[in-house]
Amino acid sequence: MSWLDKRNDGTIEPPLPQAAGYAVVIAIGFLIAFIMIFATHVLKKTVGEDNKTTEMFMTANRSVGTGLTASAVISSWLWSTAMLGSTLVGYNFGVAGPFWFAAGCSPMIVFFSLLGIACKMRVPEAHTLLEIIRIRYGTPGHVVWIALCLINNIIAIANMLLGASAAITALTGMHIIAATFLLPVGVVLYTFVGGIKATFLTDYFHTFVITIIICFFTIKTFTVPEIGSPAGLYDLIVEAGKAHPVAGNEDGSYLTMTSKGAILFGIIHVLANFGLVIMDTGFFAKAFSAAPQAVVPGYIIGGIAYFAIPWCLGTLMSFSALGLEGTERFPTFPRRMSTVEISNGLVLPYAAIALAGKGGAVAVLLITFMAVTSTISAQVISVSSIISFDIYRQYFNRAATDRDAIRWSHFGVVFFGLFSASFSTALYYGNVDLGWTLYMLGVLTCPGIMPTVFAILWKKQSQAAAVISPLLGLATGIAVWLGSASALYGEISVASTGQTLPCVYGTVASAFSPGVYSVIISLIKPANYNWADLRNERLAFDQTANAPTEAVSHEEKVASYTADKARLKHWGTLAAVWSAATFLGHWVLWPLPMYASKYVFGKGFFVAWLVVAIIWVWITMLIAGFYPIIDGWKQLSHVYRGLRSGNTVVQEASYGSRNQDSDKDQSNSTSEG
Repeated sequence: MSWLDKRNDGTIEPPLPQAAGYAVVIAIGFLIAFIMIFATHVLKKTVGEDNKTTEMFMTANRSVGTGLTASAVISSWLWSTAMLGSTLVGYNFGVAGPFWFAAGCSPMIVFFSLLGIACKMRVPEAHTLLEIIRIRYGTPGHVVWIALCLINNIIAIANMLLGASAAITALTGMHIIAATFLLPVGVVLYTFVGGIKATFLTDYFHTFVITIIICFFTIKTFTVPEIGSPAGLYDLIVEAGKAHPVAGNEDGSYLTMTSKGAILFGIIHVLANFGLVIMDTGFFAKAFSAAPQAVVPGYIIGGIAYFAIPWCLGTLMSFSALGLEGTERFPTFPRRMSTVEISNGLVLPYAAIALAGKGGAVAVLLITFMAVTSTISAQVISVSSIISFDIYRQYFNRAATDRDAIRWSHFGVVFFGLFSASFSTALYYGNVDLGWTLYMLGVLTCPGIMPTVFAILWKKQSQAAAVISPLLGLATGIAVWLGSASALYGEISVASTGQTLPCVYGTVASAFSPGVYSVIISLIKPANYNWADLRNERLAFDQTANAPTEAVSHEEKVASYTADKARLKHWGTLAAVWSAATFLGHWVLWPLPMYASKYVFGKGFFVAWLVVAIIWVWITMLIAGFYPIIDGWKQLSHVYRGLRSGNTVVQEASYGSRNQDSDKDQSNSTSEG
């Protein structure tokens, strides 16, 4: 492997030249931006989707179908950290690591379908979660939630950029700060022009490419002579467990769900991800953008399909790293990976290099780039909505026009792109890496979980409870986190606060204490909120005279949702059932008996485990790639007809997007502006 040399200090010479890094980050980034801008232009020309209107820019006219919603949901959690982090915990803990990583994502994605449909039913004109909070709890609650959501978005995007930049630097030698600042550039460009519809389209393209590359690794792994087959990989992992037993695992084996470190990580991960989902206004924006009949199936399909990605990729690539680490194929041979390399998320890049040489390096470079840019897009549109709707429109210009809101949305896109890169750079120079943010982010993202769920589903949460409980919860979580680090390790530092136990204690305190505070405060003086009050305020902008679609008044929208209440309640019941089933399946019935039995995988069981994971990830690829095309075929045909005729096919496309389900006789039931 002459292309891969060791530097004098023992670090790895990047397998790809710096030019490759800049080509991907700049050239491909701008190419994708150009394609998305062109697609936005074509949609405006052929079906009248004009991103100069706020409803289109921020909510895609609330007409996105099930297929594109499912693809966007998969993409929203297809962070660079999902791939880098799942292989990291697989390398550290064995089979239990990637499983708990996946189980820490899918239940809350499915649960979000319940929140999404509840919001669609109660506030049909909403653009952001924060508008709902403001209507129910007034300015004090609104300001608190603005702070909580911005904290969530900032820590989330820093987590992405830190992991992705470190991986790109390891693969190409590109300066890590250059990668950090250049990654958001293309994203800002196409989001600036295309709004949330460009985000949906980019999500689809990126997710399809990423899942194809993951499927490539499911084949390439077993063409390596040292591995050969799932049974061959099993033999290598058995030997790795004997040579380097895992502390806290049954018999020190990598092949057991009985792993103390993995289940502690799972607790952190599932709670942190509940915070990341529920406090991410981008998830609400996508729910508001989906047609009513697309919200629940889109989130359920997306959440369950997503499970396979960290489970399969994390297991396969971490085990490939463990199995090949003692061979000349592995970049660090003859030494093992250092703790710094592991914590920076380099297990996946090194495993890919060992499996496929420079081709593997290119593959990981592409999936890292596409994953991070896709999720940056979601975060950028999320923060821009907060800046335009919840700060500018509410506190600076109550009489803001459609054009004003769009201008401030554009400002928000550019501002947050620059801020996120600057903040991530500051963390990097503070010696903060992917491993640290992966463990501690729940402390900051969890305080709003229970108050937000109560705000949407529980009428008795009072204003005082809503305002006070998340702030007390945040203070409690930070105090427990820092206090535990000091008590257990004798100091408060980046090293001690990134340890597992302080992060577990802090995350649990941040997640559950606000629920306790809220219930106690609400019981002292309970509210009895009338959900109908949420629909009283006009949130959508009036359409201009030259708007391409037929105007629908505020009163007509409210009436249509009132008439369709029974159907939306049916979707809510379905969402609740699927949420409970997903949590019980992924967190109780499947893993806990294996944990309690102290079972160590036999060869046959491991082969079956891996085969199921591979089949599942291939199904995910088919769903992400082809379901949006099938589901959106009607609009694609309108675009084709519009291109051929040179005329805008607006009325049919608009009508079709509102009547994709079996209840076509209720033509007004899904009119959403």
